[in-house]
This record gives sequence, structure tokens and C-alpha cells, in this order.
Amino acid sequence: MPRASSFNHPLMLGFDRFEQILDQLSKSSKEGYPPYNIEQLSNSELRITLAVAGFTEDDLQITLEQNQLIIHGKQRDESERVFLHRGIAARQFQRKFVLAEGLKVTGADMENGLLHIDLQLPIPKTESRQIKIRKKSSKKEMKPVNSSEFIE
Repeated sequence: MPRASSFNHPLMLGFDRFEQILDQLSKSSKEGYPPYNIEQLSNSELRITLAVAGFTEDDLQITLEQNQLIIHGKQRDESERVFLHRGIAARQFQRKFVLAEGLKVTGADMENGLLHIDLQLPIPKTESRQIKIRKKSSKKEMKPVNSSEFIE
């Protein structure tokens, strides 16, 4: 049974893409690893922090695809190591964040097992403009009908 769309209203033009984004978010919100924070540093700056203990910079990859920020982590094979007890999982992960249009990734750095990704919010433009209404002739040119066209 298809679900009712929140954006299926005739006065909401061009918002169909938001429904796809909400679907992506609902799927990715079920992922719990790695834990993360989103922090507002200033009116125009955000920071995403992921807890990636046990990962090095070489184990992590950050990609920006269209409007998605994708963080992928994969630790190298440690087959030469012998564990008597292994309580720290060495699992791979992929965490996705959907970014608003105009949001820019300004950098990323690691510190004490935390991956920080800094974002810059766009400065909103308050734009107002007048739309000119063009006049079109309401009378169409009438082509004279030749009576010979109707003779069979």
C-alpha cells in the first residue's frame, strides 16, 4: 500500500525531491554506528563529529555525492594478530548525511578518536523582484475563407 505523500499538494511546486530525501533519511536513521554529534559552532558554521575509535585517517573515506555527505570506514585486515579476547569490534560502517543546497564542507580532521567534519551554511539572500506581465493580443487574425474551398 503506497503511503500518502506530504508534498503532494498543488500549491507545493518543486518539492517532490524532498520526499525522496525523507525516504533516504528514514532508512539511514536506523543505523546506530558510529555515534555522532551535530554541533552549531556559529550562525554560519556546523560541525559533525563521529566517534571512530580504532580507525586511522587511512581507514576513513569522506565523499560528497550530489547532496549527500558519505563517511565510510573500513579497518585493515589484522589476520597476523592473535587475540585472546576480542571485545572491540573491527567492523566497517557507512554513515550518510543529506545536506541542504548550498551547504559546503570546509574540512575534516581527526582528534582523539573523533572525526570532525566542518560545514559552512550559505548566507540566505533576501531577493524580491517584480515580474512583468506581457500583453498578448486577444484577437487572432482571421483568415478570409475562400468559398471554393467548400465545393466538393
